[in-house]
Amino acid sequence: MKVLVTGGAGYIGSVAVDALLAAGHEVAVLDNLYMGHRAAVNPQAVFFEADLADKAAVDYAMGTFSPDSIMHFAAYSLVGESVESPFKYLGENVSNAIHLIDSAIAHGVERFILSSTANLFDEPETIPIAETERIVPGSPYGESKFFVERILHWAHRTKGLRYAALRYFNAAGCTPSKGEDHDPETHLIPLVIQVALGQRESIKIFGDDYPTPDGTCVRDYIHVEDLASAHILALEALREKEVLHFNLGNGNGFSVKEVVETVREVTGRVIPAEIAPRRAGDPATLIADSYRIREELGWSPRHPDLRSIVRTAWDWHVQHPRGYGERA
Repeated sequence: MKVLVTGGAGYIGSVAVDALLAAGHEVAVLDNLYMGHRAAVNPQAVFFEADLADKAAVDYAMGTFSPDSIMHFAAYSLVGESVESPFKYLGENVSNAIHLIDSAIAHGVERFILSSTANLFDEPETIPIAETERIVPGSPYGESKFFVERILHWAHRTKGLRYAALRYFNAAGCTPSKGEDHDPETHLIPLVIQVALGQRESIKIFGDDYPTPDGTCVRDYIHVEDLASAHILALEALREKEVLHFNLGNGNGFSVKEVVETVREVTGRVIPAEIAPRRAGDPATLIADSYRIREELGWSPRHPDLRSIVRTAWDWHVQHPRGYGERA
């Protein structure tokens, strides 16, 4: 297939690009490099530096590369920021997706994979969270993803676009060549690793009074390679299927305190931690039930345990202490 990957210079997108190329697909990346890195783009991929807000640039990339499939990772994705600036998320995430989907239909794209989120489920009635759980987004970020899912629903109903919405929460870990390098960094594991590397004095734990075993938020961490493999399986499945909705996770939850302790064990470093007030938009527990994708597509995580995930992240950050800007 010929696959256009939006956000392919970013953390998850760049790993998906590598996986697509390894599977024999032709790949183009569209990224404005706002949060992504040019050095993260596989040199075998065609690269378009463009913003999804620029409809003409999107149309140019579509017309030049002529993809038959799209993987859409590009979006503002910070839950806390979305609470502070809701219209940035409810506006730009949605309007940019409309530009992309409209252009995709106009250029004959057949399949569309959306990088969605478990933030669709603010206070789930059942844990682990199945696809049948009622959708009540936990933030404007989660709401924006739900809007895009609904746009895809109507694109399918009215234009025949086949799509898959993959909902996952805490992407984590690294590959030997690709890792997390955000500015500012907001994800827990790389933040704790920065403390271990002496780049940060301590780690803040936002709230210790949640209804969880140790009072801190519990999340389901899924390795970025496992996310990429799920995207490729969904892409292949859309040859036969028309619509797919899958929740992705390892099915195990780990608290913030457990993550900090695991990084301490893996790195052997002293990691000071301090308790800070809760952040808006953070549910107490989010664990995904991935039974459906396991049964229907045969997907199985290669990194099901937190220690393995943290080890891959630590190895990458030791080799890339300044991310893509510097090598050890």
